[in-house]
This record gives sequence, C-alpha cells and structure tokens, in this order.
Amino acid sequence: MAEGQIIKALSGFYYVLSEGRVFQCRGRGVFRKKKVTPLVGDRVVFQATSETEGYILEIGERQNELVRPPIANVEQAILVFSAVSPDFSAKLLDRFLVLVESKRITPIIVISKIDLLDGESKEEIARYVHDYRRIGYDVIETSAVTKGGLDELALRLRGRVSVVAGQSGVGKSSLLNALRPDLRLKTGDISTHLGRGKHTTRHVELLEVAGGLVADTPGFSALEFDQIELDELPHYFPEFRTYGEGCKFRGCLHIAEPKCAVREAVEAGEIPSYRYDHYVSFVAEMKERKPRY
Repeated sequence: MAEGQIIKALSGFYYVLSEGRVFQCRGRGVFRKKKVTPLVGDRVVFQATSETEGYILEIGERQNELVRPPIANVEQAILVFSAVSPDFSAKLLDRFLVLVESKRITPIIVISKIDLLDGESKEEIARYVHDYRRIGYDVIETSAVTKGGLDELALRLRGRVSVVAGQSGVGKSSLLNALRPDLRLKTGDISTHLGRGKHTTRHVELLEVAGGLVADTPGFSALEFDQIELDELPHYFPEFRTYGEGCKFRGCLHIAEPKCAVREAVEAGEIPSYRYDHYVSFVAEMKERKPRY
C-alpha cells in the first residue's frame, strides 16, 4: 500500500503523485457503490500493480471540495484579475471572494497586466489595491511581460495546493507559463467583440509550479451563491465582521436595521461604498432565488 495525491483525472483514470512518481490508477468499484467520485486533490491510499499503474483503495477525508472546478483539499485561491483588457471588475472580484471565503480557502488577489496601465487607470487600480489590502487581503500586482510580482507570487505558491481562478483572458496561463516556461499552457486571446476570452483550459490538473501544486482551471463567466445561506453572507465580508460587532441587533443583515454599525462605517468612509453596494446587490440576488428543498 502507498499514499499519494491525485493530480489529474481523465477518461476514468486518476493520476496519483507519490514520492515524486506518478501512477495511473483506476478506482475500485466500492467508490461507485458509495457514490463517491475521486477528485483531483484527493489524498488517497493506493496499491501499485506495476511501476506506473495501480488501484485507488481509499480516499482520505476532504478539507474542502469545489464543484466548479471539481477539486478537493485546496489551501488557497489565486484570484487573477487583469488591470485592463478585460477591465478590472471589483464586483466580480467580490463575488469570487465570497465564494472562496465560504469554502474556508485563503484568497490571494493577483492583479495582472499592470504593465499596460497608464496614468488615470494606474491611479484607479492603486486605490483598489489600497482598499483590499486595508481590509486584510493579500494583493500582488503582476506582469507576465516585465516579470514584476512573479517572485512574490512564487513565494505564496511554495508548499501549498492552490487553485488559479478568474475570468477568461485575464492571463492565468500566461502567469503560470512565466513561472514555469516548460508548461507551455495555451493562452486565449481576448475577443474584443464579445469582451471576454475564449475557454482554453479543458480539464483540471494539478501542476508543479514554484514548489507547490497549482490547478489551472477554466475561466468563469457566472458564479452562483446557491450553496450559501443569506444569513451567512455578512460573515464573508471581513470588514463587516469587524464593524458588525457594534450593531444594535444580533444577526443584523446591514440593510435596513436601525443603529447598524456597518452602514455607519460606510457613511464614514471606513468601508468602501462599492463593497457595500456589491453586498446589497448580492443580498437582493439571494432573496430572489428559488428556495432549496
């Protein structure tokens, strides 16, 4: 018996990394009976039948599990957002942050393509960087062209299992190629007509990059809150947790309740107004969704 971690799942085979070697494994029928599907990122016990093949016997307890992309045991999410082309979207970033926080995954915000910024747009991005760092998020400004910020990003990846996420066309594959040139991941050109990139990544695979394991994942266009309850949402805005302790009512949703410390902080400029606006729109979205049964 040996232990390892699934780094790729493709066509019914699971590729398990164990002590520097990769074994192509099948899953035992017991998993189908239990309706358990092995996922990329799973820590497993397997039996080697040759130097390169084997069978998965057990799946370890999962720290967390994502549906899209299908991956388990993620320690941190590298959220890549381009400064331009496509333009930086704080609302989409906040949506990602809520989903990542809800899975208890540490987010790292990476702003790519900073080499393309000019005066006015550079100031705007600098304000966003300041705001998110003030909230407590780790923010790295990068460029795959000038290599700026890549050493800092590589340091964060070392020894961790990370998922790289963000819209298509923001430069996820370009950053990974810059960190490890031999990967030669396909990069999608931005479609200026549609305003979004082409989907270029076909399956989930953990790649060895900068001393860690990184999942290169398909770009996202829609992210739903269907796994999050409304009363949980304020907990996924870190600055709301801090100020929320001063609210008059326990369980305050920070919408219309009297003596709400969060709204007072927004009015005082202590919480960015756009963050609060995004929160209000997320609350409205969640109230309109169909109830789960």
